[in-house]
Amino acid sequence: MGLLDNFEKGLERAVNGAFAKTFRSGLQPVEITAALKREIDTKAAVVSRDRVLVPNRFIVRMSPADHQRMDSLGPALVDELTDLVQKHAANQRFQFAGGITIVLHPDPGLSEGMVQVESQNVKGRVAWTPVLDVDGRRHPILKGRTVIGRGSEADLTLDDSGASRRHAEVQWDGQRARVRDLGSTNGTQLDGRAVKESVLEPDSVITIGRSRIVFRVLAQADPTETAASRIDPASPRRDDGGFWGPDR
Repeated sequence: MGLLDNFEKGLERAVNGAFAKTFRSGLQPVEITAALKREIDTKAAVVSRDRVLVPNRFIVRMSPADHQRMDSLGPALVDELTDLVQKHAANQRFQFAGGITIVLHPDPGLSEGMVQVESQNVKGRVAWTPVLDVDGRRHPILKGRTVIGRGSEADLTLDDSGASRRHAEVQWDGQRARVRDLGSTNGTQLDGRAVKESVLEPDSVITIGRSRIVFRVLAQADPTETAASRIDPASPRRDDGGFWGPDR
């Protein structure tokens, strides 16, 4: 299964009934993924035999109407795109100079269905951001521990009768993660097997009741970096044929 197939499956969870009609016309999220992938492949620079550097800052321009539809998905879409850029680079053995930043920007100069990607290679610190993905929604993991359960006292509340009020917790020390069952009634599974406590690897799946929770670690740009190192979305658009649209 390819990266785009994985993206479409992840997006299917995010785009529920409320957004089902949103993507029947105009720009499709999977076309943004294809444009980002092409931008990375085109801009890959061979630095040495074992180092191929690719851009890590992206401006994705689209029509205001398309931007409004994409923006309705909230941060989950940008997180999904960041995750896929990260995986594509790893699969091709590409490297980044810093964390990944993706900005979706409305551009009145573009018609619906068109997308333009601009990129820069910017050196900077990487902020490894751990998240829990539940039904296409991303929940940041607190440093220390994040309690998952049905009760209101849980940090991540599940609407699931199969979950205990304080069912399990995810521990994060800034570099590594663990999952620990908190004596729940129905138990906790990790990648299909029952666990009491275990190390969490990226993309591993925690199952609690009927809920499927995916652990991800995103390589994002450190938010403490200065604004001077960022791409300005208001800067003039490039004119180098960098427009990509759906195949018609």
